Amino acid sequence: MTDQPTPTSADANAPVERTSREDFRATGDPALQAGTGADVALLDPHELYLLWERQQWQTQEIDFAQDAIDWHERMTAEERSQRMYGLSSFFVGEQRVAAALAPLMHAIPDEDARVFLCTQIADEARHVAFFDRFYSEVGILQADSLSDRLAETSQYLNPEFTTLFDEMLASRGRRLWQEPEDQKAAVEFVTIYHVVVEGMLALTGGHFIIEYNEQAGTLPGFVEGFSNVARDEHRHVAFGAWFLRDMARRDRRYADAIRRTLVEVAPIADGVLRPNWMQNMSDEDVALFGVAGQNTRAFAAQALSRRLKVITGSATLP
Repeated sequence: MTDQPTPTSADANAPVERTSREDFRATGDPALQAGTGADVALLDPHELYLLWERQQWQTQEIDFAQDAIDWHERMTAEERSQRMYGLSSFFVGEQRVAAALAPLMHAIPDEDARVFLCTQIADEARHVAFFDRFYSEVGILQADSLSDRLAETSQYLNPEFTTLFDEMLASRGRRLWQEPEDQKAAVEFVTIYHVVVEGMLALTGGHFIIEYNEQAGTLPGFVEGFSNVARDEHRHVAFGAWFLRDMARRDRRYADAIRRTLVEVAPIADGVLRPNWMQNMSDEDVALFGVAGQNTRAFAAQALSRRLKVITGSATLP
């Protein structure tokens, strides 16, 4: 890849202009609120629905003309290949989570929460459409349909991605379909989906991908759309924080289930952050989008700590 300055761990933890924007902070995601505690006010599902109405955007309004020039004329073949893991993880990941939410909406008893989850399914579908249009108009792949592009780009994913999405998350979804009254399964599902997949992986990866492109002056259309995706994800995570804190306050068993699920999923989630071509590299040598692996982990860990403190009252895991 084109050489970029590697942020220090302090840089990785510092607030940036994008996540300091009023529309990002309006989501109420605890990770955007420094110094939050267990009693911080969270938006409820109805308030999050109203916010969704105010934060609409359209994939068809984004101009990818400069992105096509950047991709084909400014980047080397090696850089394009290295970028494909991050792009593929998001493209396929959005498709996976769009399909995964239905069991939760089926199982959750709160009607306002169900209405909000309808908006989240719409958001995830829009994110798939955004990546599909980016891939298509920039000319990233040879495939000529959404299904074929998803299949072609899947070659860049690693085994941990499949384990997290198709086994760990999917197994909880199947339990919810079969036993919608199983609230422990709902807690585990939301912990994996909203806290790990969206809160730790998507928002961490998205943060550094957007920052890298901003510093390099590349893919302006992608940066515009992906920033909108990130704002949507913060809103989703805020719902997850509300749901999990409510459940943890009802019964300590649910707080324990949150922590156990995080401990179970953490090693696999960490592996998702390492592309196939980095699997045999030491932590000291791993750098993706100009950021050292330990700094990526520090950024994700700080966000998790803030959310976990709000949800369970403690930022530590067993």
